[in-house]
Amino acid sequence: MENAHRTVADHTPTASFADQFRRARALSEALAAPLSDADATIQSMEDASPAKWHLAHTTWFFETFLLRDRLAGYTLYDEQFPFLFNSYYEAEGARIARFSRGMLSRPTLDDVLGYRRAVSEAMEPLLDRADCADLIALGIAHEQQHQELLLTDIKHALFQNPLGPAMFAPVVRARQAQAAGWFEHPGGIALIGHDGDGFAFDNEAPRHRVLLEPFALSRGLITNRDWQAFIDDGGYRNAVLWLSDGWAWVQGEGIEAPLYWHGEEQFTHAGWQVRDPDAPVTHISYFEADAFASWAGHRLPTEFEWEAIAAAGDPAEGDQVDQAAPILPRATTSLFGSCWQWTRSAYLPYPRFRPAEGAVGEYNGKFMSGQFVLKGASCATARGHSRASYRNFFYPHQRWQFTGLRLAKDI
Repeated sequence: MENAHRTVADHTPTASFADQFRRARALSEALAAPLSDADATIQSMEDASPAKWHLAHTTWFFETFLLRDRLAGYTLYDEQFPFLFNSYYEAEGARIARFSRGMLSRPTLDDVLGYRRAVSEAMEPLLDRADCADLIALGIAHEQQHQELLLTDIKHALFQNPLGPAMFAPVVRARQAQAAGWFEHPGGIALIGHDGDGFAFDNEAPRHRVLLEPFALSRGLITNRDWQAFIDDGGYRNAVLWLSDGWAWVQGEGIEAPLYWHGEEQFTHAGWQVRDPDAPVTHISYFEADAFASWAGHRLPTEFEWEAIAAAGDPAEGDQVDQAAPILPRATTSLFGSCWQWTRSAYLPYPRFRPAEGAVGEYNGKFMSGQFVLKGASCATARGHSRASYRNFFYPHQRWQFTGLRLAKDI
């Protein structure tokens, strides 16, 4: 998700638009509030980044693409920060290696929060400028993506600690029923991609036609109980179920269960907790999702099938992030929320796709290789961030995100 941005729609500045900016900035800080400076500095693997770095990088985005380029007389907060907090923008010059982000003991967390305050304040004159609206909308969406990354990255970091530290206090929540049955679709021509109404990233466009054969999509997500049955039936030991690359990954990495499972427990933002058998399974790779679908006698949906069903749904439904609180997936009757859902679709450009000019054009196009599309939203996604056309994407072995699955079948 670090590599997916760019708007394709115009925005008219309004008071609520400015409020969106302020709320997004405040939520990032609220999510990081339980963390110590040490918590916020550690980096558990190259795929992840320190919480402190996420807070600074999202600030660098606004400073670089708006304040530096659009606000007359603006002076950089610290001339060293662009080197420290640029992510992958080649057009923006040299930057610290990604695997070295966890070595940044300085600036401290307090220093980064001071940077955020200064940049947020400096942004105020731009929030009602029409010529800045498109980039501000992009910056807000970019910050929301990094809120989810902050949550998933710190979860992976705290998981490395043998004490199993909690970020949030555990909360008992009412269980929800998992939806049963199937959505059926007769097939035919479907319009896929963003319709141009409101914000979207460039990888969601252009809108185009796709031919679908008759299919069905499961109403419910696969649960921990379902996954335990897969394990008990030897799913991780049966090579017939696995793609060749997946089987090599299982054997090479010694994979026996989803990430964060141990016995009857799983690691959460509230530390080690007894696993809810009726909650959606999460933290699985594309390889695992595909093997489970084969074991179940079905398959993963294509991204186009998923979108055709979800187009009539409400993207704001389901478990998603509204405030700093325990992040736990629950059973849902919605296509959105709880976990991102793997599809069998390779992450590739749509017909007539062209990346934007300049540095922001590096957001998507250069990553369209070797990854798979996920749809929906997760319990770590800011509510309102996703939509039916949204294309999340990760490599097939990655599973530290809240990734799960929903089955499909031909009819």
